[in-house]
Amino acid sequence: MRNNDRVRKLLTGIGATVLTVLLAAVGVDFGAAITAEYRLSRAVRSAAHLSWDPSVAILGFPFIPQAMRHHYDEIEIKATDVAHPHVERAALEATMHSIGIAETSWLIRPDAKLPIGKLESRIIIDSAHLGRFMDLKDLMVEAPTVETNDATGGTTESGISGSQGLVFTATPTASDFPEKVSVAVDLSLVGPDRTTLVFTPTGVLTGPGTADQEVPDDKLAAVLDEFRATLPDQRLPFGVAPTSQGARGSDVIIEGITEDVTITLAEFTQR
Repeated sequence: MRNNDRVRKLLTGIGATVLTVLLAAVGVDFGAAITAEYRLSRAVRSAAHLSWDPSVAILGFPFIPQAMRHHYDEIEIKATDVAHPHVERAALEATMHSIGIAETSWLIRPDAKLPIGKLESRIIIDSAHLGRFMDLKDLMVEAPTVETNDATGGTTESGISGSQGLVFTATPTASDFPEKVSVAVDLSLVGPDRTTLVFTPTGVLTGPGTADQEVPDDKLAAVLDEFRATLPDQRLPFGVAPTSQGARGSDVIIEGITEDVTITLAEFTQR
């Protein structure tokens, strides 16, 4: 029995030691990741001339092996409430996949040049700011009432809806019809660099999930016209060309996806 007790105590001691070492290693790895994220956030703020630090996440565990092989699996940068032409404020997002850091430190510097395997870039405009731009003070944007998730349309990998038939609900006071209505709106990008977002109303919507308000024929054209707009100068972070536009939640989002590019942090904001 005494031998069994000694063995049990020995195994318990070894287990406790191993657990302590593992927890210490995880703590060190987590601390290194936090440090790298903080330094990158400050670098983006400095290089892109932001008013405050953006949210930065270096994804993938463990972190230290990524830093040692000079390659991060994925980085997310999100900056909210950024000054933006025409809509006053917007959010900017970028998701980078397969980031090479051989030419910089694991603590990425403001002047670093980063080769990226795949880059997703977004401008996010919330309903409130878009409504003020369109003079629809109570505007609420929703994804199309019917969405698919296949090659024919629907949501993208980042959760953005298709661009046809978004539901815009607001009170079109300028048309002398002060009732809240829901209108189907198509989004499109035009111009030589596809940076002008066009809102095209196609009809009034009724039924579940809408304001369920019909519009008399003599008011219809005027009501639809209030949901028509053109929004220029929508340049994505890092100068990525837009590839899709739609809604996510109550926001309108313009997204661009590209591969095999080299970027600098200063390009996060396009001025």
